[in-house]
Parts: sequence; C-alpha cells; structure tokens
Amino acid sequence: MPWQQQGGRGSGGGGPWGSGPTGGSGGGGGGGLTPPDLDEMLRRGQEKFKNMMPGGIGAGKGVALILIALIGIWLFSGIYRVQPGERGVELLFGAKVSDSTTAPGLHFWFPAPIGNVYTPNVEQTNEILVGFRGTGAGSRAATVRDVPEESLMLTGDQNIIDIDYVVQWRIKNPIDFLFNTRDPVGTTKLASESALREVVGQTNLEDALAARRSEVENKTRELLQKILDEYKAGIFVASVKMQKAEPPQPVIDAFNDVQRAKQDRERQQNEAEAYRNDILPKAKGQAERMIQEARAYREQRIKEAQGEAKQFLEVYEAYKGNPDVTKRRLYIERLQEVLSGSNKVIIDSEKGGGSGVVPYLPLPELQKRLQSNQTGGGQ
Repeated sequence: MPWQQQGGRGSGGGGPWGSGPTGGSGGGGGGGLTPPDLDEMLRRGQEKFKNMMPGGIGAGKGVALILIALIGIWLFSGIYRVQPGERGVELLFGAKVSDSTTAPGLHFWFPAPIGNVYTPNVEQTNEILVGFRGTGAGSRAATVRDVPEESLMLTGDQNIIDIDYVVQWRIKNPIDFLFNTRDPVGTTKLASESALREVVGQTNLEDALAARRSEVENKTRELLQKILDEYKAGIFVASVKMQKAEPPQPVIDAFNDVQRAKQDRERQQNEAEAYRNDILPKAKGQAERMIQEARAYREQRIKEAQGEAKQFLEVYEAYKGNPDVTKRRLYIERLQEVLSGSNKVIIDSEKGGGSGVVPYLPLPELQKRLQSNQTGGGQ
C-alpha cells in the first residue's frame, strides 16, 4: 500500500482511512488510517527523476531532451526504400504532391501521420481469372470451379457459349492506378467481361470456338485497353487468353453430334474434291490433245490445198508456154499413177514375131522374186 497504516486489526482499526471503530471486544476507539499526502508523493518523484538524469539537470531540460530524441526517431522513420521494379508515390496529408514517382533506392519523406508512401510494383504481371476459379496451389490449379454467371455469353448467331479466360495486366501509371479508380482490379475484371461479351456478340459460334479464336482474343484486349484508358486506370493489358471455349454442359452432347456430322460432311466434300481434281486434269488433257490434233489436221489440209493450187498454177503456166509438151507430160504422169499399182505383163509383138517366140516380161513375178531375195538376204 502507498499509504502508511496507522493501526492494525488488533488495535481496532476501521476501513482503509481508519475511520470508525473495528468493534473489538475491548470496545476502545483505537487510531485508524490517514489519507496519503499527494504533494509529498509528487515531490519525491521529482527528486528521483532528477537523480536519474546525468549531472542532475533540471526537469525542464530532461523533458526537452526526450522530446528531441522522439522527434529524431520520428524523422528517421521517414526513410523508405523502393525495391527494383517498384515506383514510389509520396503523399502529404493523404494527397499526392507530384505527378512523378521515385525510382528504386533509398529516399526520405515526411513520416506518418504527416506523410505516406506507396510503392506499387510496375513490372509484375498480374492475372485476373474470369469465368472460373482455381483452387489449391496457384491461381490456375488442377481443380477448377466454374462460374456460369461470368462465363456464359451469347454469340452473334444466337447461340450460347461458355468461355473461361485470363486477363494479364501490369501497372502502367502508378499515380492513375492509385487515385483514379477505387477498385482497379475489380474495374478491370468487369470491363473485360463487357469487352469480351461485345466481341463474342459479333462473332458466330464456330468462329469463336476455333476458326477466329485468336482474333477474338486480340479484339477483346484492344477494346479492354481502350476502356481502361478512358477510365485513366493506369493499367496496361498484356493479353487476354481464352482457357476454355465450348457450348454449355447441358447441350454439349448434341453439339458434339452436330460437329461430327459436319466433319463427315467435310470429309466427303474433300473426297469429292480429290476425285474431281484427279478427273478434270485428265479430261482437260484429252480435250487439249484432240484440239491440237484437229488444228494440226486443219493446217495439213490447208497446206496441201495451197500446194495443189500452187502446183496447178505452175502447170497452167507451163501449159500456156508449150501446150503439147504439157499435155504429153500430164498424160504420162496420169498413166504412171494408174499403172503403178496394177500387175503388168509386157509383150512385144514387133520383136521376134517371125521366129515364133513371143517376147514376154512378167514384171509382177520378177518383183516378187526380188522381194523374196531381199528378205532372204536380210535373214
């Protein structure tokens, strides 16, 4: 107790202030407790503090030194470090003081509660999952939970498609990122949903599933970047990657049947195209050959006709110069043409007719013998 006890229980002391009898067996009114002297306690505390200070300096100087030390510690807490890849944004009474940021390294700024510093990482690539959530280690783990209210969309041909995608983004402007939007990540997620729904709404189902999938991703990224720039969110969209694009689960079996039917149709079309590509060149080649033969026959007949006409004109010119010789020559040439293919036997009745011997020249037999001799000699 900080107070001195004036009487004990045996002496009949009362309460803590010693007032009132204790009701002892003797019935005497012994002394009680007296209240403490506050002035005396303050005086003794000051004396002890003076003794603790070096050189016994006064209380005022000791308080000043303590205040100076506290101020020094407070100012020292204003030194901050910006890590590589980060940028520092300095605030004074909760408001930005400059549109520029501090580079990596050690810096000084007013400590709290006067000043404050944010150090966002501008080189780190962040991801936003839309349409699904990954559970376990990593944001895209093996166990995935689908979020239909985010992934179901309407295509341009009035079909429903289930799309899960990932938005990869980085901080482009730290000041805009910190001050222009209340929830930059949530804003980016909602804006990406709006952009993708707009692009998918202008694309057919088959194109969104496979044929124009990369085009849908690029258009979505460009549109999302345009929206964020209008918001001055300070975010750069690196990519929009579709992880899954397929019809909804209740109709996926029917859709697969339709796809298989389309694949069979395409296979049959390809077989027909292959058959056509095999037959058409042959037909074209035969047609071209017949055309070339006809052209050659035409040229041949024209040349022959021109030659015969030229020959007739030459004969006519010769006939005009010497009609008798020309007639005889024509007669002999015609006989040669007629008799060249017939069997001929020459009998000269004028030579040796008086002796009873008929001069006979069997030209066909001589010709056969000549041919047989040539054949036998060749063998």
